[in-house]
Amino acid sequence: MPTSTGANAPPILAAQRISKSFGEVPVLFSIDFDVRPGEVHAIIGENGAGKSTLMKILSGFEQPTSGTIVFDGRPTTLPPNGEAEGMGIVLIHQEFNLAEHLTVAESIFLGRELKHFGFLDVRRMREQTQSLLDTLHVPVDPSARISTLTVAEKQMIEIAKAISRDARVLIMDEPTAVLSVAETRTLFEQINRLTARGVAIVFISHKLDEVMQLSDRVTILRDGQLIATLDSKALTPDSAAQMMVGRELSNLYPPKHEPDVDAPLVLSVRGLRSNGVHDVSFGLRRGEILGFAGLIGSGRTAVAETIVGLIHRDAGELDFNGRPVHFANVAQSLAAGIVYMTKDRKGKGLMVNMGLRPNLTLPTLDRHLKGIFIDTASETRALERAVRRFDIRARDESVRAGQLSGGNQQKLMLGKTMESEPEVIIMDEPTRGIDVGTKQQIYHIVAALAAEGKSIILISSELQEVIGLSHRVMVMRNGRIVGELEGTEISEEQIVRHQMGIEGKTAA
Repeated sequence: MPTSTGANAPPILAAQRISKSFGEVPVLFSIDFDVRPGEVHAIIGENGAGKSTLMKILSGFEQPTSGTIVFDGRPTTLPPNGEAEGMGIVLIHQEFNLAEHLTVAESIFLGRELKHFGFLDVRRMREQTQSLLDTLHVPVDPSARISTLTVAEKQMIEIAKAISRDARVLIMDEPTAVLSVAETRTLFEQINRLTARGVAIVFISHKLDEVMQLSDRVTILRDGQLIATLDSKALTPDSAAQMMVGRELSNLYPPKHEPDVDAPLVLSVRGLRSNGVHDVSFGLRRGEILGFAGLIGSGRTAVAETIVGLIHRDAGELDFNGRPVHFANVAQSLAAGIVYMTKDRKGKGLMVNMGLRPNLTLPTLDRHLKGIFIDTASETRALERAVRRFDIRARDESVRAGQLSGGNQQKLMLGKTMESEPEVIIMDEPTRGIDVGTKQQIYHIVAALAAEGKSIILISSELQEVIGLSHRVMVMRNGRIVGELEGTEISEEQIVRHQMGIEGKTAA
């Protein structure tokens, strides 16, 4: 471990004039970057700016087209396929790198299993895993299968696995995108402990307030080019965002087009009960954006999944356009005109190893058939419409969905959601893990859909997003709606008071 750390230490890992092309498509242009022992160096930029590609090059998962990697002061060719972990360079991937059939302990020790007299020492691996999980405040059984965990739990297991690797350089690609406030706080405590030991941290995040709070230096990329590397103290979230996108973002949230409050309700929910949902009632107007706020685990997603038939409804009534409905599965709700856009775009929303056309048209495949065969021309026309409407950026239509940036994956999923021409759209964390420029695009798309008369339920953990888009806000806690806010009542203070169960009410 280096004895010199912080601002005066020489870099432990550096990229010098690194460029990268995939085929004839350049994605990085002569990038210089370095990280020192004991510092947190953040990288920010819009989706598609080249952040993840640079990180894969710095950890050996991709080789540069030109330029030099320097490790411990010496030019180095990093070994591929994660073998750079043996040198102390550990990458936490943006996409989970966990085997679903393994247990938590088996995943933590995969490739470096503990043995006793030639046999796996299962007991000791579980004990060490439990100790690591306790340090991270992760309430998961080491014997639990990865496939049974939530998205946030899987992310914490990825972090635990990386921390256990005794890294000298730890590269974190969007580690907090699916974490709660408490989980993020715990992660930051661990990062501070690691940097105190001299570990170098490379931190990628779209949450600019986190970047300013955690990092020592910030590198800004735009369209594969280095814009600047600055001390964090020289930046604000606003100035960083403007450097990322190259334009002002004062109109981040579009004007609200007020719905007709006297029109009949499009959707009426009364006394809804299911696993995690207790006596939930609300109405949704035509052209309205109805926000759902609340802490992770408050029941917001469970309400959505109960409505569309992903979770069995135990009790309650659901009226759609004045008629009672009961959906046994999501296909029935989609056919009726109510569609759910999941928050788990890689696990449940998209087939990441398939191309753009099948991802877009799979839920509405019956519209793209010629006899018993798929009409690829019809699918292509649908994809062209979606690309224009939602500004989906890909080098060509043959690219796999998993090769798109996070923002373009989200826009592809939005195109897939709208392909069925629904009346009611339920959006669960629609901007999670995407950059501020793409967020602005999606916000304007959502507002335009509402202005066209679509009715939208917006579930988000970002309070400013809920406040900036919603006409009304339902606040949930412990599976119940504990507050309904409208007009000037919609404020961060009032939402937090309701979701935390704070008694009393101050003026909004």
